[in-house]
Amino acid sequence: MPKEINKQPISLDYSNTGHGDNVLLLLHGLGSTKQDWKFQIPAFSKEYRVIAPDLRGHGKSFHENLAYGVAFMVQDVVNLLKQLQIKKVTPIGFSMGGAVAYQLAYDYPELIDKLIIVNSGPDFNGLGKIGEDLLTNRTEFLKTKGLEALAKEVAYNMFPEPGQEALRSEFETRCAANNYNAYYQSFVTLMDWGLGDKLKTIKAKTLVVASDMDYTPVDFKKGYVERMHDAQLQVVKNSRHGVVLDQPEAFNNIVLQFLKNE
Repeated sequence: MPKEINKQPISLDYSNTGHGDNVLLLLHGLGSTKQDWKFQIPAFSKEYRVIAPDLRGHGKSFHENLAYGVAFMVQDVVNLLKQLQIKKVTPIGFSMGGAVAYQLAYDYPELIDKLIIVNSGPDFNGLGKIGEDLLTNRTEFLKTKGLEALAKEVAYNMFPEPGQEALRSEFETRCAANNYNAYYQSFVTLMDWGLGDKLKTIKAKTLVVASDMDYTPVDFKKGYVERMHDAQLQVVKNSRHGVVLDQPEAFNNIVLQFLKNE
């Protein structure tokens, strides 16, 4: 690996909204930014302090010659929390952000209040044929058609319904704006990541939110919820992968109810 690649934690661009001792850490999906949370930050910050970073290589946290992987993203987030003098958070991780949230909860249990996982999982390297096909097809698509074409494809698959044109266009623009190598390296390192048996050591009270039409079936989420120490599953109907955007009211209500229940 070239010496110039920066393995060290980097400065993250982030928003810091709301007040209070209870802090929510919103972690976005692959190829996106903190704009994934545009319907959550105003709602959640009425009662909580909400921190939403652009993860390494994404949005305004892109720098040249970075190394990529979930472990690097976790360390970046930990350094941000230290800088902000935040001692406990509830991570809410969507898709790739769910992987970061899981790894954060395993590596730094002392930082975790509760844990919320959204259309994600603890083992991207254990998805079986779904994962193998995703890795093969997306890397081939990237290499042959480019990132702009992939952004259009992903955005349409997430938001195909009439009335979702604005969501589709906004997500396509965000995804297409990525640096090609940053997106590719973030993707392939994510698909090589997994907690395996470490999952059962996570003690934090956990909410898993699943969409009924997500890429991975609800039964997949049920499977890993059953492997966890203290986890529950809530399913949002009439929703695809981007539940935080396509069903924000239902999603927000589920999350707020979970946060308020001891």
